[in-house]
Amino acid sequence: MTTWAGRTAAEISAAVREKRVTPREVVAEHLARIERLDGRVGAFRTVRAEAALAEADEVAARGDFAELPLAGVPVAVKDNLAVRGESRRIGSAATPDTPAPQDHVTVARLRAAGAVVVGLTNVPELCVFGTTDGVLGIARNPWDPTRSAGGSSGGSAAAVAAGMVPIALGNDGMGSLRIPAANCGLVTIKPGQGVVPTGDGDSTWFGMAENGPLATTVEDARLMFSVLAGTEPAPASAPGVLRVAVSLRSPLAGVTISRPYAAAARDAAGLLMRAGHQVRRADPPYPLSLATTSLAHWTAGTAADARPLDPRLLTRRTRVHARLGRPFLRTVSSGASREQLRRRLEPFFTEHDVLLTPALARRSPKAGPWHERGWLSNVLVNTNYSPLTPAWNLTGWPALSVPCGTLPSGAPCAVQLVGRPGTESRLLDLAGQLEERNPWQRTAPMD
Repeated sequence: MTTWAGRTAAEISAAVREKRVTPREVVAEHLARIERLDGRVGAFRTVRAEAALAEADEVAARGDFAELPLAGVPVAVKDNLAVRGESRRIGSAATPDTPAPQDHVTVARLRAAGAVVVGLTNVPELCVFGTTDGVLGIARNPWDPTRSAGGSSGGSAAAVAAGMVPIALGNDGMGSLRIPAANCGLVTIKPGQGVVPTGDGDSTWFGMAENGPLATTVEDARLMFSVLAGTEPAPASAPGVLRVAVSLRSPLAGVTISRPYAAAARDAAGLLMRAGHQVRRADPPYPLSLATTSLAHWTAGTAADARPLDPRLLTRRTRVHARLGRPFLRTVSSGASREQLRRRLEPFFTEHDVLLTPALARRSPKAGPWHERGWLSNVLVNTNYSPLTPAWNLTGWPALSVPCGTLPSGAPCAVQLVGRPGTESRLLDLAGQLEERNPWQRTAPMD
């Protein structure tokens, strides 16, 4: 008997289109896995079991069935994106428990491509922090359930890493795709600004947040990215000889990179060099002001999102974060500091095609109720383990996380690839070369 849970989206959609399996059979098997494993993982805020099975039957009855790139593929959606008929809680008791009247544009594109939404995944309150925990649940890393899955797309990443879905939808405002992907051994890409729609009226943290895929393979990440971007799937290709800069320096002063993550970047550099690329050590000219610029945008984005909510229903760390961000709202909304950062970094990307860095500085914190702890404790733990992602939200340039190597615990390690605007396909091609030369286990051994 063929088992579909743990298979890739590309494998599943091909089998469904060729009628080797029905969408209902695929979805039912994944729902059974969710029921069996999610009590240990905490990936889902809500599971749409009956609705998903009905939607699977609708996919099977579609007239364009043979042309659907995600035919019958189960997908999980981060709980800050609207799913028709489901509430959008964003990890908070302060948000209304009322059904959304229509799908977010990215959810609509996934459904139009034949995907079936099986559930909405846990996030930290208002998607602020890099650990997914709150009043609605705690998402754990399937590779090491004592550790956080990361955040804020932690539930989506945990669902994919545990084989409960082959792909999931998330978004990234300060690293919220790349951080959990790196923790959970997944491939993700934060697109450049304007490549994937953000949706009218939705929070984008002043244009920094982008929607993107979480997947176990580069092929699946590429496939889902093309659906989200509304383009034809681009086949993998050799990216040519690229000038790759390798930096092991933290962009934030005082934060160091731990040995396993530095080693992963060195290993990836060696793999790319053997693939024929010109690889050399070079650090981007990060300004000393990057820490304060990042903090101002991080807190101001939270202040904007918290404005319509009852502060008495928010957790203390969120209230403090929002209060600190209010004075920055006007200056952050001008975009001047982001433009200044882009001008500073652009010459570096004239000399280099791609930047390779560690994805994280160290492994994720212990899983637990971080939302019950103080604001400073949360900010320090976030900053110390994930200092390498925010700069590329501020610039609006594409950045990708891809597994490379393992931590001493046996959990996956990861590196980050960054490129100029419009180079998403190039970054995916480069990630494909790393995957080919350094294959990794797709999902955590949960059974």
